Amino acid sequence: MTTTEKSEQHSFQAEIKELLHLLAHSLYQNREIAIRELVSNASDALDKLRHLALVRDNVEADGLEINIEPNKDDRLLVIRDNGLGMTHDDLINTLGTIARSGSLEFINQLSGDAATDVSLIGQFGVGFYSAFMLAETVEVVTRSYADESGWRWSSDGTGSFTIQAVDEPLERGTQVRLHLKQDLDEFTDGTRLKFILMKYSTFVPHPIRLDGEHINDQPPIWVEPKGSLNDEQYTSFYQYLTHHADDEPLWYLHLSADSPFQFHAILYCPPTNFEMIGLPRLEHGIHLCAKRILVQNDNRELLPEYLRFLHGLVDSSDLPLNVSREALQDNTVFRRMRKVLVKRVLDHIAKLAGKREEYSTFYGQFGRILREGVSGDFENRDRIAKLLRFPSSHAAGSDDLVSLDEYIERKPEDQKQIYFVGGMDRRSIEKNPALEVFRKRNLEVLYLPDPADEFVLVQLHTYEDLEIKSIDAVDVSLPGVDATDAQDSGDAESKPSAATAGFARVLGMFRDALGESVEDVRESERLTDSPVCLVNPQGGMSTQMQKILQLNTPEFQMSKLILEVNPQAALVKRLSELVANDDHHGFIRECGRQLYSNALVLAGIAPDGNEMASRVQNFMIEMAQNRSPIAT
Repeated sequence: MTTTEKSEQHSFQAEIKELLHLLAHSLYQNREIAIRELVSNASDALDKLRHLALVRDNVEADGLEINIEPNKDDRLLVIRDNGLGMTHDDLINTLGTIARSGSLEFINQLSGDAATDVSLIGQFGVGFYSAFMLAETVEVVTRSYADESGWRWSSDGTGSFTIQAVDEPLERGTQVRLHLKQDLDEFTDGTRLKFILMKYSTFVPHPIRLDGEHINDQPPIWVEPKGSLNDEQYTSFYQYLTHHADDEPLWYLHLSADSPFQFHAILYCPPTNFEMIGLPRLEHGIHLCAKRILVQNDNRELLPEYLRFLHGLVDSSDLPLNVSREALQDNTVFRRMRKVLVKRVLDHIAKLAGKREEYSTFYGQFGRILREGVSGDFENRDRIAKLLRFPSSHAAGSDDLVSLDEYIERKPEDQKQIYFVGGMDRRSIEKNPALEVFRKRNLEVLYLPDPADEFVLVQLHTYEDLEIKSIDAVDVSLPGVDATDAQDSGDAESKPSAATAGFARVLGMFRDALGESVEDVRESERLTDSPVCLVNPQGGMSTQMQKILQLNTPEFQMSKLILEVNPQAALVKRLSELVANDDHHGFIRECGRQLYSNALVLAGIAPDGNEMASRVQNFMIEMAQNRSPIAT
């Protein structure tokens, strides 16, 4: 290639000089973004020519493509396109001044602190100028579609550039010729270049060729009409995105929007939640593209944390390519895009919930993550609540889960609360004495062996105007108490009176014996068979929740509980008779202490082991002494 002897010398705009100095001397590791930026510029030039060909009869746009040409011997990398090309004035105006908003924003963010400024390179694409991250000298050889002759632009990034006419014929388009720095031979390695191109530029809408090989042959199916695609194509794209060649997604969601902003998206639900098998918290993000060019491959702001299990890609023409993560968070289009995505995903999951078997599979894997939205997304809390599922006393089997809507559909009309109970597992939950009255009245109770479910319900607090209440809460209310009792006994007035003098004295002795260990000792209206149970005072957390907090936060102190005593239990009836004899008062107090220890054990709380063992031993000695060694 020859050029005329005469060359024009031009100075860069002052801001460009500052930018070039920083880029040329940067130690920033992610230099590969320069390839992304230059390929994106080449794609833009092809797009412009194709558009021009649609409106002008004398412009042809056949065979548009981008060629990447590494030369190890000369330490040269060429990015070539046969697009619009540039004129002499274009070279001055486009490559000598701030012409791109991303670059201008980058300049505005510079602080003067070298370390801080270098880190900003990763946040802002800087277009053509990123070439100086790789090259000692950059040449641009170009011919505009409208010119017969071409031009050569050259600079070493020190503050000026030259422009010369090219004498020999040039093909239409632009070559960016990077004379690489001494330590950057990797950018002439075909394997390394292929990796970079596949990472950032797979979906560029024009062929990219590296040493003749077509690199970007994965079709961008998200821009295709949904009706033209089949499950096999969707699955193939999922496997491409996730690098899981044998996996098939549980479901996928293909979205498009044109107004008031434009974007296309495909989201996938994987078949497995790896958090459940002990792997770390999912940290992958959504691929974010601007006009098919990858902006971020791990964007975690497009979807909230409780949807972090989704894979996918979002592409918008309304987002600038050169945009930082911080700018995205402040971008109105981005925020509205996120809102639309969340709504459409929740709509899809709600539709899936109507297919019980399919939803059971999904919820079994990802329900634990989805429920986090109750506390993390107030705007969509009610919609997420409808998607929650819980084990229940009325469930057909231990693996069958019910929704809150199903619970409400079968509750008595006058029931004003949704009941739940926590425990280590279903077996231990079913032994909870506080369940007795609910069984007797056939009232459904949600079983929560997973403490996170209880935390979610506490955060939810109400659902469809019904208060959500633990069965061990002091203010739990039951529907139709009087009517049910009358029906069970045949005559409401025939129920034995609990307010006998003996029972009142027993309560007093239990209260004295337990002292500060409990908040109170009182008659129970929730027990039917067991002698005692523990309940939480007004406003207190459930016992199960307090246990979890105590395990994870040693300084946490559980609140004092209320011991409720069943006056109809056989043991309590007998103690109410024995209280008339002062000689039995010590025994009654010991029974109170033991019953409290028993209640702690049933609630999953460890009592004082030494004290309990000694007391049980004394009871056994007394029982043994009352037995005769002579057979009758």
